[in-house]
Amino acid sequence: PQGQALNRFKEIVEEKSGGRIQVRPYFSAQLGDDLKMTEALQAGVQEVTIPSTSPLVGIVPEFGIFDLPFVFDEEEEADAVLDGPLGQKILDKLPEHGLVGLTYWENGYRNLTNSRRPVKRAEDFRGLKIRTMQTDVHLDAFKALGSNPTPMPFSEVFTALESGTVDGQENPLATIVSNKFYEVQEYLSLTEHVYTPFVFLVSKSFWDRLSPEDQQLIREAAIEAGKYERELNRKANAEALEELKKQGIKINEVSPEEREKMKQIIQPVIEKYRKKLGEDLVSQLFEEVEKARNR
Repeated sequence: PQGQALNRFKEIVEEKSGGRIQVRPYFSAQLGDDLKMTEALQAGVQEVTIPSTSPLVGIVPEFGIFDLPFVFDEEEEADAVLDGPLGQKILDKLPEHGLVGLTYWENGYRNLTNSRRPVKRAEDFRGLKIRTMQTDVHLDAFKALGSNPTPMPFSEVFTALESGTVDGQENPLATIVSNKFYEVQEYLSLTEHVYTPFVFLVSKSFWDRLSPEDQQLIREAAIEAGKYERELNRKANAEALEELKKQGIKINEVSPEEREKMKQIIQPVIEKYRKKLGEDLVSQLFEEVEKARNR
């Protein structure tokens, strides 16, 4: 979905500019990982990248609010928050770091796979060695649930699962399918424990050289392509679930009662990061979620 939407962004920009602005996409980490590409934007040698928000926490710590577990019950709640005042408030912190954030795209809900047992209850996390991203919130949350979180580069995950170095991993369903984790994992638990956005980043040195008209054109194209990407991603995740059923991985849902129990267990982690990320910011997040939920 991200690659297809990047192609859509290219079409929109080139069409609206009459071919005056050309977009050259690079796929499958050809230009490096999220952090390397973000640094290339800051250095002015690359114009655009669309990373997950998690690797940006080292640059703008406030992006860490999107790593808090069990915040969004529905994707539409995430849309409302990301496209609203809170999402913009965090994007506004990027220019001082040589970056401009135009909008949010969707990475999606992360779900757990492992080779040992179905995770239906909070207690089922205990003792599982789970590959996670190198994100403090994730590490603390999985530790609170009794598992052993093990950060490692994404490119090493399949081999680590295959060799038993780790028992499991957590990612959106489309990622689980595209990387064939079902070949080396027996169980998929639909935990939907974290919703991760992508953020459409532009190099500030490049952005500042554009006319206001071209800035507007590119911003509108990023937003339009982002809406398309969210649609594609949700469709891809639904299709991925059907594909995983066909591949024979054992799938279980997690009841609302058990999700609530997991939330309660990691509440001390939420409180810890409420202080780290800022009381006002975290309160605003939960207020905007509540508002979206009650629409």
